[in-house]
Amino acid sequence: MNPLLRRLHAYPFERLGRLLSGVPGPAHLAPIRMSIGEPQHEPPACVLSTLRDNLHRLGTYPTTAGLPQLRSACARWLERRYGLPAGSVEEGTMVLPVNGTREALFAFVQAAVDARPASGPASADPLVLMPNPFYQIYEGAALLAGAQPHFLATTAANGYVPDLDAVPESLWRRCQVLFLCSPGNPTGRVLPLAFLRRAIALADRHGFIVAADECYTELYLDEDRPPPGLLEACLAAGHDRFERCVAFHSLSKRSSVPGLRSGFVCGDPQILSRFLLYRTYHGSAMPVPTQLASIAAWEDEEHAAANRRLYQEKFERVLPILRSCLEVEKPDGAFYLWPDVRGDDERFVRDLYASQAVTALPGSYLARTGPDGNPGAGRVRISLVPPLEQCVEAAGRIRDFVRRNPT
Repeated sequence: MNPLLRRLHAYPFERLGRLLSGVPGPAHLAPIRMSIGEPQHEPPACVLSTLRDNLHRLGTYPTTAGLPQLRSACARWLERRYGLPAGSVEEGTMVLPVNGTREALFAFVQAAVDARPASGPASADPLVLMPNPFYQIYEGAALLAGAQPHFLATTAANGYVPDLDAVPESLWRRCQVLFLCSPGNPTGRVLPLAFLRRAIALADRHGFIVAADECYTELYLDEDRPPPGLLEACLAAGHDRFERCVAFHSLSKRSSVPGLRSGFVCGDPQILSRFLLYRTYHGSAMPVPTQLASIAAWEDEEHAAANRRLYQEKFERVLPILRSCLEVEKPDGAFYLWPDVRGDDERFVRDLYASQAVTALPGSYLARTGPDGNPGAGRVRISLVPPLEQCVEAAGRIRDFVRRNPT
């Protein structure tokens, strides 16, 4: 077996299962699960009907590159969403369908990292830089590609924005991929356009790839300020071929269809051509009915706006309740809350479940310990994915728990 598998950490939900194993929840309360970021809103009718109407096409092998119609739908959506010039995203070379961002993020690193043995001091082991806390796929992908993860702390002190200027030149020279996530998981922080342009400038200087995880980009709380995107920053920097930049998009959050496993990668055509070659051998082509349902989703904005309004209402209802007992900020986007529980986050999650049957995720499970400690410690991630009234009910239970168990 691949010896690099021994470097993988236990996944956060495996650790959560061990933490809560044998802990009985209160019998008089129905469990409310807010630990996993699994959208539970009703999927759009256009997606479901298109999927049903095309099940007969399961008898056809799909191509890895995907249907031209799907790539065109994704390219036009990018241009509409980010105000890019018409035709600036070439569907034939700059867009590639993938089976959700999780699969694509992992596979991309395997294709992008050059982990050949170092030939001397100037060819040190490769690094993959990522925010900390982070989506655990970034780390696992780096480790199995033979690279070393390097973590950039995102804390309240730096506004949950990685400090790129604090990274030494020696590390930038070893960097092969820089992961960014906006809106962030778990912080919900949107990275400003100026920050994205700074990342691009560093990539130009040192030759690494900027990989932007933008799967939450359609979930934002201010309708007048949608999050900027990496491709938008590229054009602002004069990179009309999106050099050294790729962005990952998904329908899981935008359209509440996590089980559809549908997304796309976009950006530098030279990078995507090599990634397409990798995927041809990887066996990850998207089924034709899924592709057709995805076209319907990317071409419809009404359901995405309605989905966003549901999350906005949840934040409006839940935040006043939790602010009465916890230090918690309103995020820029995504559907997470990241409160400071002023103590042991594992104990908080375990005791909350035992007392109130509400499941959250310890923040320390989403981060790695660095020189200044674990930036997720003392916080928990609360996913506002259940129906509205369940979210409000859970917030009330959390308030009751905190008031009965002051730190």
